[in-house]
Amino acid sequence: MRERPLALIQDDLVDYEKAMERMATLVRERQDDERPDTLWLLSHPAVFTIGKRTPAEHLPDPTHGIPVVSTGRGGQLTYHGPGQLVGYLIVKLRAGEGVVDYIREVETRLVEALGKLGVPAERRDTPPGSELLTGVWTRSTGRKIVSIGMRSSRSVTSHGFALNVDGDLTPWDLAIPCGMPDVEMTSIVREVGGASMDETRTAVADAFEAS
Repeated sequence: MRERPLALIQDDLVDYEKAMERMATLVRERQDDERPDTLWLLSHPAVFTIGKRTPAEHLPDPTHGIPVVSTGRGGQLTYHGPGQLVGYLIVKLRAGEGVVDYIREVETRLVEALGKLGVPAERRDTPPGSELLTGVWTRSTGRKIVSIGMRSSRSVTSHGFALNVDGDLTPWDLAIPCGMPDVEMTSIVREVGGASMDETRTAVADAFEAS
């Protein structure tokens, strides 16, 4: 991978819709070259978000009380909640680079971060004719630990990834995550025991050359 240093913004728990408003501002600033490429690390209160092509049958039963919010990103249903590290990437794509190319770079950088945290992980190639396999899986158990959904507008990316650190995983069982009925979601804590959110933030920021 070529170097791509990012400016780093860090917050704790931010309401999802308020985060979307701020992200839209960050994207406009990057499109107008008013800010550098940026990684924004944060977490959200419990919420399901859905992409443009999420089927109705993949949605959770509303009686569970977790809100469902439509987004403009790619990908399908994702859960966000406390104990999960979300990273929004506002990055100007290089000449000839598409958003899927950049997603592959994001996966590789997150595999590196997880390795430093003691979680051997991998990205997966998409078999011909299959739904795009985005995200990161654990090597030893084959569980999915990172969800990714991104888009680009005027050559600038938005949205990003969700890395499960030490949060409650049961909401993932209330719906069909990532358009994959058979996927099993996991977290750093489930795979290797104790995990610090601060350590995870540092490893992720380092992997993205963000400061």
